Amino acid sequence: MRAAYYASKTRTATSAPDLEGTDVRAMSIATTLFFMWGFLTSLNDILIPHLKRIFDLNYTEVMLVQFAFFSSYFIFALPAGKIVEWLGYRRTMIVGLLTMTTGALLFLPASKAPSYALFLGALIVLAAGITALQVAANPYVANLGPERTASSRLNLAQAFNSFGTFLAPIFGGYVILSRIPKLFEAPDLTGAALRASREQQASSLQLPYLGIALSLVAIAIALALVKLPPMNFTRDLRPGEANTVTTDKLRTHPQLFFGAIGIFFYVGAEVAIGSFLINYFQLPTIGNLTAKEASLYVSLYWGGAMAGRFIGSAVLRRVATGLVLGVAGAVACLLTVVSMVTFGHVAMVSIIAVGFFNSIMFPSIFTLGIAGLGPLTGRGSSLMVAAIVGGAVIPLIQGKIADSSIGVHHAFILPVFCYIYISAFGFTRARPYIPVA
Repeated sequence: MRAAYYASKTRTATSAPDLEGTDVRAMSIATTLFFMWGFLTSLNDILIPHLKRIFDLNYTEVMLVQFAFFSSYFIFALPAGKIVEWLGYRRTMIVGLLTMTTGALLFLPASKAPSYALFLGALIVLAAGITALQVAANPYVANLGPERTASSRLNLAQAFNSFGTFLAPIFGGYVILSRIPKLFEAPDLTGAALRASREQQASSLQLPYLGIALSLVAIAIALALVKLPPMNFTRDLRPGEANTVTTDKLRTHPQLFFGAIGIFFYVGAEVAIGSFLINYFQLPTIGNLTAKEASLYVSLYWGGAMAGRFIGSAVLRRVATGLVLGVAGAVACLLTVVSMVTFGHVAMVSIIAVGFFNSIMFPSIFTLGIAGLGPLTGRGSSLMVAAIVGGAVIPLIQGKIADSSIGVHHAFILPVFCYIYISAFGFTRARPYIPVA
C-alpha cells in the first residue's frame, strides 16, 4: 500500500442548493429516530440534579449517570456493527428501539425501590439501544443520497436530534424538577421517613418514562411496517471476507481514527457542559436560579445546537466541512474561556452560546471519519459510535474537578482542551484524506 495523500480538487461541500437524489421518505422516517435519542440523551441533564438531591450525591457520584449511559456506547458499539452485518440497517434500528423500550420500562422498578444502582442499570440498557440505533442510522442517513451532500444531510437529521434535546429540558423541568424543592422541607429525615421521601421524589420519573416506552414501541412497529431502501455496504463482501478486509483496510483510513478521537472529545465536551448547566446556573455568582428556572436555560443551550444544525446544513453545501468544523471548534473554545473568567449574565450567555457552535461538530466529524470506507462503513461507523464513550469519561473527570477546590465555575477548563483538538482536526481536514492502494 502506498501512503495516502490529500486530494487537491475534491471537496465534501457542494454548491447544489438542495439535497437532490436524497430519498426524502426514508430521510423523514430516519429523522424521527434522531429526535428520540436526542430527547432521551438530553433528559439525563434533568436526571442529574434530580438524582443528586434524592440520593445526596456529590458531583463525581452523580456523573456516574453519564458514565453509565455513555459507557454503553463503547461496550455495545462493536456488537451493534456486527448486528448491522447480520440483520441489515432497518432491522438493527428496530432492535435498537425495542432495547430502548426495555431500558425506559426499567425506570419503573428503579423508582419504586428507589435505588440509584437500578437507575444506572436502566440507563445502561437504554443507551445500549441508542447505540444500535446510532450505528445503523448515522451511516444510513449519510448514504441516502449523493456522497457530496452527506455532511449536509446528516446535519439536517441531527437538527431534529437537537429538537429533541431542546424539548427534553423543558419537559423534564415541568414534570420532574418542579418537585425537587419538596426535598428541602424536611432535610434531616432518616430511616423510613427518608426512604418514603425518596420514593415520593423518584415517583415523578414513572409516568414520563412509561410514556417514552410506549412511544418507542409505536415507532418500532411503524418502522417494521414501512419499506426502506436497502444499504448494501456489508453485502458487497463475500462470505468470510469481512474480518480480513476490516483488518487489512481500516488501517489505510487514518481519518477514521483521528475522527474517532474527535468524536470522543466532542461528545465529552458537549455532555460535560450540559450536565453541569443546571448546577452552574444555580450558583449565586452566575444566575442564582432555581432548578426549574435553570432547566429552561439548558433548553436554550440545546436549542442553539438545533438552530446551528439547520443553518449548518445549508452552509455545508457551499463551504468545506473541515473548514466549518475548525472555525466552530475555535469559537466554542473561546466562548467557554469567556464563561470561565466572567460572572453573571455574561458567563451564562457565553456558555449557552457554545451549544450553537457544537451543532455541526458530530455530523461533520462523523462524515469526515467514514468518508471513502465503502463496504467498511458499518465497521467504521461502529468505531466512531464507540468513541461516544467520551461522554462517560470527560464529565466524570469534570465532576472530580468540580468537587475539588477549583469548583464548578472553572471546571469547564476540560472542554476547552477538547475544543482545541476538534478545531485542529477540522482545519487539517479542510481537504479530504484519500487512501491510495
